[in-house]
Amino acid sequence: MEERNNLSARSAVLSALLGSHPPRLPARHLVRIGALFGIAEGTVRVALSRMVAAGDLLQDDRFYTLSERLVERQARQDESRDPHTRPWDGTWEVAVVTAERRAPADRAAFRATMTALRLAELREGTWMRPANLVRAWPEAVTAQCTLIDGRPHADPTALLWDLDGWAAEAHRLERSLERAGGLAEGFLVSAAVLRHLLADPLLPDELLPAGWPGAELRARYDDFDRHYREVLYRHLRD
Repeated sequence: MEERNNLSARSAVLSALLGSHPPRLPARHLVRIGALFGIAEGTVRVALSRMVAAGDLLQDDRFYTLSERLVERQARQDESRDPHTRPWDGTWEVAVVTAERRAPADRAAFRATMTALRLAELREGTWMRPANLVRAWPEAVTAQCTLIDGRPHADPTALLWDLDGWAAEAHRLERSLERAGGLAEGFLVSAAVLRHLLADPLLPDELLPAGWPGAELRARYDDFDRHYREVLYRHLRD
């Protein structure tokens, strides 16, 4: 698989910890996961040291755990598997950037925050989505935006999200889950599904095309993940 050839030691470590609950694994387990992809033990241990130095991981004796920032990412990943939604009454959330003179790094961080909140940018500085998610606005958004609840005269969904593209990739991943054989391929498919679920806009049913595969992909992945985790942890303990 192309993904397998491109997997780095850092990516293997992050995927392993993001998929573990709690996100804490001994170094020897992370080394064995790296070995599934032909990554040498020394390369994994160098990656671990660099990730600790960069603040991505915390080290406790021989164990490694995710930093607070990455624990938040894991929480978003978990929420994407079991999203918290509410009935939709037709209202849209609109966030208009009103802060002035933001540094490039601040703008990039803000864009990442809005994407994580599953808003899409209609035009520069104007973000929106249907108001069907149960969540609070973080201070990073309220400090920079004017927040508005409204109802567009015309449905802007097609301008904001590539639903056909998301659905096509979801169907491809469903087939990959069915075909995945062995620990290495299962690891890669699992990581790919989780990344794709993070990109699901979680729109209300009223705005989704017929046959939307979101719920089916989640159900298939849950079944796959239960079995795969058992096999993987058995391999790591042996």
